Order: sequence, then structure tokens, then C-alpha cells
Amino acid sequence: MSFSPAMESAFNDTKLRSDKIAPCGGMCSLCTADCPGTCEIGLSAVLGAAAVYPTNTGNNQIAGEKNIPIDYSHFNINGRVFGAAGADPNGDCAAIFNVKLGRTIGTKNPVKLAWPVILPAVIKLNWKDYFAAAAMAGTVCVIGEGAQTKDPKLQYGADKKISFFPMLNDMLDAFRRYYRGYGQIVLQCNTDDDVAGLPEYAIKECGAAAIEFKFGQSAKGTQPANRLKTLEEALKKQEAGVLVHPNPSLPATQEAWKKGACPTFWSYGRLPMWTKEYLTARIANLREMGLKNVYFKMAGFDREDMETVLRIAAAAEVDMVTFDGAGGGSGYSPNKMMNEWGLPAVCIESALLAICGKLEAEGLKLPALALAGGFTSEDQVYKALAIGAPYITAVGICRATMAAAMVGEKTGLALSGGTVPPHLKKYGAAKDELFWELPELRGLYGAAADEMPTGAVGAYSYLKRIAFGIQHFAALNRKFDVKYIGQRDVIPLTADARSLLKGQWFD
Repeated sequence: MSFSPAMESAFNDTKLRSDKIAPCGGMCSLCTADCPGTCEIGLSAVLGAAAVYPTNTGNNQIAGEKNIPIDYSHFNINGRVFGAAGADPNGDCAAIFNVKLGRTIGTKNPVKLAWPVILPAVIKLNWKDYFAAAAMAGTVCVIGEGAQTKDPKLQYGADKKISFFPMLNDMLDAFRRYYRGYGQIVLQCNTDDDVAGLPEYAIKECGAAAIEFKFGQSAKGTQPANRLKTLEEALKKQEAGVLVHPNPSLPATQEAWKKGACPTFWSYGRLPMWTKEYLTARIANLREMGLKNVYFKMAGFDREDMETVLRIAAAAEVDMVTFDGAGGGSGYSPNKMMNEWGLPAVCIESALLAICGKLEAEGLKLPALALAGGFTSEDQVYKALAIGAPYITAVGICRATMAAAMVGEKTGLALSGGTVPPHLKKYGAAKDELFWELPELRGLYGAAADEMPTGAVGAYSYLKRIAFGIQHFAALNRKFDVKYIGQRDVIPLTADARSLLKGQWFD
């Protein structure tokens, strides 16, 4: 059988004409002469190189479609009836409601997390409510790379450094407005952002306290290429310091453009070529400016690269490194890259156990680690915390949290218009009746909770479901503090699962 999707995809609205598929290549087994070309091959016949990228970005989220042959479903969660780690061993104290979920990360400036989840980088769709929900939940959220491109008022100075980016304060304030002593909002920075002076601007002009340097993500191991439609657009991008291919400044290129014979213009994000020497010096310099916390974003690259990132993080006293597993993705990610590259999150964990053990044996002080990559439910989060113990501190949930924010927003709009989504009518017809976590938010924020956007309430409610579910599984294993969760809390159901736990899956 093939684990890869056939030559059709949701992110391009492409479809195969037949349900009879050639497994090895994913084409229809019978390719007819009169087919209009509705599949990926047909789209490529029209769009060419551009078909490498999804055409359904915009107001959508995108994830991989490959049926990865190993994931967290290969494990079940263990259970116990004796003992009570972290609580008095009696039925009144040892209850699901008393499972402690808090974690603390940080080297120089500790950051408390109310729940062992984080919200990874995004800056699209309903980002305001996404960041607000992170503050309500008391956890870390990350503003996605290239955030300045979202601001129509963005300005660069003569040195091609960012000189005016007012929307950044809106992004930071979305979290700050509901900050309650837990969590942090972090600004992600890729190579182009660094070249443009985004960290300096964020710290000096907006009071940003945390930066995440990005090496890659599960769906986008390289930086994206974006098609530019005109010579003027290509020149404008190049003047702003962006890499553009072919070079629009060359007379030969401009002459070819006039003749309609110029290859497609592409802007291209610089690949991270960071070194230990550069990053340690850069981080030290930013800390002198007032930066409090530093994060890294890493994907399932070669295991040597994973080890190198952790060595750099240890040397620079980075607060947390997030490893993003294959299968996730929400932005402008190449189609096949989402499906066919990188380690799934559960495999990253297996590699990290060996790497972290090696580095600790050398005496290195490791940063906190987070794991992301397609997580949507509390059982997956619990399994990830168990398999990655004692190194995985938190699990990142991006696309699902954004989906909850979008649904919460849509539900609020429906209510304000005097209607109730049909599938929700059985729960009530008013905001208080439908959003069951509102009373808890009033307890945290007082009357201000009544003015909270329903998108933020929706995302918070979804995260509360995750947290409550973790408490159930922890109590099932008689662990009344998440710090006690360990590998014996999961049961491997397959030979691959057993190999992962033993660190032998890569052998």
C-alpha cells in the first residue's frame, strides 16, 4: 500500500476523475485522452512551477494529507488503581480537579505556564482571539514570521531596516490585554526578519519581551517562494531587501519582461544559515537591549542538526525550543513538503530522548522543550508528555486552537444576528447558555469577561477541554502533578511503538 496521498489535494481543490488509482504514482490507473485535467498533474500543466505551492492559502488552514504509518494511535494510555503521586492518597484529595497542570520554563527570567500547552506561531485568520485565548489560558503564544508584511503602514528606513510597524503593538496587545501572570507572547523571527532589524524594533519601540528564532517547521523546512506578477512588484520587493529571482534590476531581465519572455519572478525567503557564534552573540546583544526570553523553533531535520540546535540553545541559555513534527502546517507551505519530508512528532520524541540524555551526560543544561505537529486532542497531548518525559514540558496546538477561535467568532456573529447554529440549538440560544466556560472567565476577569470576543472565549474553551482531559488521564495513572507523567503511562501497541520507546526505531 502507499501512505502518500494520490494526485489530488484539498489545498488545491484538485480531484482524480476515477476511484481506480495506480498506487505507486497516485494517478488514475486509466488516464483518458478526453480528461480535462482536474488532478494535480492537470493543474501543473497550467500553473507549472507555481503548483508546488497551495492555491488555497488565504483564509484557510492547511495540513499534510499523508497517512503517516506511525503516530500516537500506536500507543494506549496506561492506568493504575494504587498510589497517588503528588496528592494525599485518599479519595477526597486525589481527584481529577486537583491534578496540577502548571509548568515553569526559562533560564534567566522564568515564565509560568498554567497548562502544559503552548500556541505555536501564526499570524493569519483570527490571530487576535488566538493570542487573547493564550493569555486567558495562561500559556505561551507566538506571532508568526514575517509579521510586518501584514501591516499596510509598514515603513523601512534608508538602511532597509524596519522604521515603522504600528500593527506590532496591536499583536502584542491582543495578549497583553488579558495577561494574568502566566504565559508570554513571543515574536518569531526568521532570517529575513533578522536582517530587517525586526528584533531591535520590537524591543525598543514596542517593549517586546521575547523573540523566537526560526530554523524551520514541519510543513515548511525551506522558506517559501512567492510568485510576483509584475516587474514593478519585483523591483519593489528587491528594494525592500528581499531576494528576487530572476534579478529584476538587470537590463537583460527588464528587456525580456518587455518582450513577454521573462521567467516568472519569485521572491524567496532566505534560508537560515545561523551559527553558534552568530546566535550567541546576537542573543547577548538583544538581552542588553532589554530582551527577557529567547525561544527557538525547530523541525524534524537530521538528528545531527537537532543535536546542534540544542547545543546552541544550551550555550546561549535559550528558554525553550519547540520541535515541530511532520503532518502539521498552517501557512504558505509547499504541498509535497507537507506530505513527504521530516519526522513525525512521535519520532522526534524518540530521537530527542537519546540526544538529550547524551547532552545531559556531558553536563549541558538543556532548555525546556515543546513539541508540535498536528495535535488536536487531550489523549495525544498526554501521550506526547509521557513519551517525551522528562524533557517535553509542553505540547503545541496551533491549527486546532485557531479552528476553535474561528468557530467561536462565527457563533458570536450568528448570535448577534439573532440566529443560533442549528447543531447548537439543543444547548441554548444565548451567549451565556452556549459558552459554558464564561463563568470561569468572569471569575478571572470580572465583568470584563462579558465583553470578551467570542472567538477568544471559543479558543479558551477548547484549551480548557484539553486541560481537563489531561487531568483525567493523569488521575487515571494516579499522577496528580503533570511533572510525574512518564513513559510507563503509555502502552505500546505495535512493534514500531515498542521500538520508539526503546530508542531503537532509527536503527
